[in-house]
Amino acid sequence: MTRPLAFDGLPALRDVIDRHGLMAKKSLGQNFILDLNLTAKIASLAGNLEDRVVVEVGPGPGGLTRALLAGGSRHVVAVERDERCLAALTEIAAHWPGRLTVHAADALDANWPELIAPHIREAERALVVANLPYGIATKLLIGWLESEPWPSWYDGMALMFQREVADRIVAKPSTKSYGRLSVISQWRCHVEIAMNLGPQAFTPPPKVASAVVRFTPRPHPEPACDVNRLGQVSRVLFGQRRKMLRVTLKALFNQPEWVLEQLGIAPTARAENLNVAEIGQLALALARYGPDDAGKPR
Repeated sequence: MTRPLAFDGLPALRDVIDRHGLMAKKSLGQNFILDLNLTAKIASLAGNLEDRVVVEVGPGPGGLTRALLAGGSRHVVAVERDERCLAALTEIAAHWPGRLTVHAADALDANWPELIAPHIREAERALVVANLPYGIATKLLIGWLESEPWPSWYDGMALMFQREVADRIVAKPSTKSYGRLSVISQWRCHVEIAMNLGPQAFTPPPKVASAVVRFTPRPHPEPACDVNRLGQVSRVLFGQRRKMLRVTLKALFNQPEWVLEQLGIAPTARAENLNVAEIGQLALALARYGPDDAGKPR
């Protein structure tokens, strides 16, 4: 039996899924949200959508896409790998003429500034709102956070992750979840968990809880270190997070204790004890003191 039309005049999502045979694929990390009231709440978490260009990854049958369009977005640029979903998304595009562009592609290969360029105005930046496919969520996020030049092509993101990943993004020093993802996320953005969702919110229900994290980019991250060196330092530190810094940092400096002394950091501390600013200072030190110079100023 066909369900009544939804708030935007389009069919209910369950009918769309049935008609197009869009059962979620585990191999693609798909878990659909069919409650359009809930997708509307998620869409609003990025802030005011009115007259904005919004990027969405993995729209599936289009529940969040419809909420973004109904919420006033001027244009939604969606990237969808699953070709089964394209017909349903085409119907949404026809309902909102000229406001939805769908790219059939792998989001990991996307050139985001190029994709939004036809729809963006001078000096304008996009929003990113997405229920990210679980399998590529972290890799996508790191790519966005490490993008150059900075400030980037977006000025806000509201992204759905598994709760465990969301906890790592917002984790504070000296906690179990604190690590590389916490550092890059908090150095470049103000981050906060904006919504928690249980498995029952999705079809099919995943085995884990989820959360939407809101990212507000910092125009000038401090300290002003190189993002690649920050990543290098973070990988070394958290690759051996329980070892003392005087041992861990031998991979970067010939005289790590001398470097730590210059920065006022205890050589007996461990990676998980350092805050984001201190790790940034180590990234700056890596630019100044190289292992070829035994940890002394160049």
